Amino acid sequence: MDRIDRLGPQLLDRVQLTPHWVPEHDALWYEVQSSPLASEYFWVDLKSGNKTRLFESSQLVQWATDLVPSLADAKDWDGRGVKLVVRDSPPKFFLRLREHHFVFGLESGTLSITSAEAFPNQANERSVELKPSGGGDQQVNLEFKNELGVAIELVWVDTQGRPHSYGVVEAGQANDMSTYRGHVWLVRSRAGLNLALVEAEYDDQELKITSEAGVEVIVPRSLRRQGDYYRQGNPKLDASIPEAAPESSKNSVVTDSPRATTRPVVRPARSRTRSPNDAWEAETRDHRIVLRHLATAREVPIDAPADSENFFNGQFFWSPDSKFLIAMQEQPAQTREVFLIESSPSDQLQPKLHQMNYLKPGDKIRQIQPRLIDVERGTVVSLDNQLFANPWSLDDFRWADDSSEFSFRYNQRGHQVMRVVGLRTDGSVRLIVDEVSDTFIDYTGKFFVDYDDQSGEIIWASQRDGWNHLYLYDRQTGAVKNQITKGPWVVREVQQVDFKRRRIWFTAGGIHSDQDPYQLHFCHVDFEGNDLVVMTGGDGNHELRYSPDQRYLLAMYSRVDLPPIHEVREVATGRLVCELERGQWDRLLATGWQVPERFTAKGRDGQTDIYGVIYRPSNFDPTRRYPVIEYIYAGPQGAFVPKSFEVTRWEKSLCELGFIVVQIDGMGTNHRSKAFHDVCWKNLADGGFPDRILWLEAAAKHEPAMDLTRVGIFGGSAGGQNAAGAVLGFGDHYHVAVADCGCHDNRMDKIWWNEQWMGWPIDEHYARQSNVTLAKNLKGKLFLIVGELDRNVDPASTMQVVDALIKADKDFDLLVVPGGGHGIGSSRYGHRRTADYFVRHLWQTEPRHPVNSGP
Repeated sequence: MDRIDRLGPQLLDRVQLTPHWVPEHDALWYEVQSSPLASEYFWVDLKSGNKTRLFESSQLVQWATDLVPSLADAKDWDGRGVKLVVRDSPPKFFLRLREHHFVFGLESGTLSITSAEAFPNQANERSVELKPSGGGDQQVNLEFKNELGVAIELVWVDTQGRPHSYGVVEAGQANDMSTYRGHVWLVRSRAGLNLALVEAEYDDQELKITSEAGVEVIVPRSLRRQGDYYRQGNPKLDASIPEAAPESSKNSVVTDSPRATTRPVVRPARSRTRSPNDAWEAETRDHRIVLRHLATAREVPIDAPADSENFFNGQFFWSPDSKFLIAMQEQPAQTREVFLIESSPSDQLQPKLHQMNYLKPGDKIRQIQPRLIDVERGTVVSLDNQLFANPWSLDDFRWADDSSEFSFRYNQRGHQVMRVVGLRTDGSVRLIVDEVSDTFIDYTGKFFVDYDDQSGEIIWASQRDGWNHLYLYDRQTGAVKNQITKGPWVVREVQQVDFKRRRIWFTAGGIHSDQDPYQLHFCHVDFEGNDLVVMTGGDGNHELRYSPDQRYLLAMYSRVDLPPIHEVREVATGRLVCELERGQWDRLLATGWQVPERFTAKGRDGQTDIYGVIYRPSNFDPTRRYPVIEYIYAGPQGAFVPKSFEVTRWEKSLCELGFIVVQIDGMGTNHRSKAFHDVCWKNLADGGFPDRILWLEAAAKHEPAMDLTRVGIFGGSAGGQNAAGAVLGFGDHYHVAVADCGCHDNRMDKIWWNEQWMGWPIDEHYARQSNVTLAKNLKGKLFLIVGELDRNVDPASTMQVVDALIKADKDFDLLVVPGGGHGIGSSRYGHRRTADYFVRHLWQTEPRHPVNSGP
């Protein structure tokens, strides 16, 4: 199996596929690896769906050397990775090999020499390698001005380096894009050529596409500070929380979409000190607001109580007519310092003391309140803040064009209330959207909102009918116009809102009722909830990219038990145009690689399907009995069981020591119904274990080789909390646990993650769910791992479990890693120690060889 871990995907054929769209022919060509040292080239007519094999790499070499014998001496090419330039009809394929030029005829099926003069001009064509977006919470605006003379495509590159098309900018047109600092945008030609990459760096960044040589960045006269979102902590500290996608792209002026013209247009408001009419400047002085009239230098102090604990923070949102000003008054968060000792620093002998500001559940948070100022009177307009009295965060600041109303999104602390609130300049307050949950609103994972400022409509995500769906609101009345998506499935992510065409592009889970509900599919629907198109249909987890003209998509789908399949579909209908390739795994299976098995069993209610996967060793013998190890992560922000094909996983390497390894998504995890998710609320110690135990029992009946008298479990972070919880609360079913960097007591961990699932105010549930409280119940073997410099989960959380175990006179094992950070148990040393622990206690023997720790 060491060879498999080293070679991995190289043991698969017909998986590595490179597509090239040819819009002028309504076609594409692609190269696919057909064997370890060979590839094939294909031409696909998208109108008919016909696929034609052009040639194989060795054929190309033979033909070329027959025509130019000197090429036989070339050692640096083997016919793979050749770029084809398509011209004429029927198509001819031009290619360059060293200094020689060739053309391949589709009809003739032959290669011939052509002159350099006849070769299509490629002087300006170049390729830009994609790089992933960075994380960032600061919203910024980019303006793309297309001065290229032909249409271009704007593509957002996500944090995994995957491209997502955000529409076309016609020649001579401009497009405003709302995004986040650090996000990467690709400018692509309509022929599919990557022209340039742009990283969003600051607000009002202007980018001129002037030639195919790249993008000219026009630096604005001033880098105005963008109003922040007043978030407490940063969800992106946990890598399993997905990055926020950019807001949808829309032209700054739209003239051909139906609009309610009698209603005021509402636009995003940016913080700035100077009024729109350039008459006033606002500033803070001694925590208070002073308005300065620029023409006369007259100063108007605003009479509003303020001090160091309740101060105006310099965030100003002017009304378009400059008559009113929203100023943000801030109560600062408390300071909670967490101290870490680095015992063995690399640059000195003596230990180092580190400290960080780290709010924990129940702490006093930074809170913002908007104050409405009448500029002409120099007074604060009295507002009733009952609808937004206890904010966790305020977002989405907007002014109506007629200056009648300032609005914002209010996320109440405790995450059971999410609202859009309007403050009218006459001092009245109105509720525009009101979302309330008896448990929690998943604002970090499911929530979505977007605003059609021209029509006065709001697209809003909600689980109010038991599933995560989209709703269309009338901003003026606050009424739901219609539910956009509905059914026993979930909207996973909104990828784009096309306001011009009134369509929403999104991913969905469970939309094919006969498939695994966690598998991603791509869809689009109109604002009224009609004409729902599910663009992908294959039974697997999907990724895709669009053709430059947005008429077709190239979908790749796979499962843990199915190598990738590539196919082309129509975007408008989802119709299958052509299956391109099916991954071949014959060489992989010949090594003894065991195909993971998907397995489903009923959960605690006897009705709900619980999904998991079973990994077996390469030398699996069905007549033997194997200890079982569960790899767990029950963090409610996501689901954990893999859905796509992978050759190498550390779980499979662990199998080679004589274990069957499983992964399971129990109740309380994400991407299913609201009821399924709600199991976690104030109940993280549950960890889905009642479902996991039933799944294991059903799996053991299905696979008698699974020995449930020897069950181990391991995990990190929230999974570390779960792994320890297994032997503290479910010791009759789990016998050996390895818990890495666990958030064992949710009062000790970061504020945002724990208040999201455990609620606020802090109550007895926190203590009841704590592994510190449960430590006295330990059964079996427990191995705790922690890094002394863990900045994600306070290492003291693990040490308090240690303290409780000692006080309860319990035996356990502990590894504290000097200089180790979060997830240190997943290091090579951590993997080896974890594997050894399971060998010792599940096989009752000393390990002879360290487990391969993976790549």
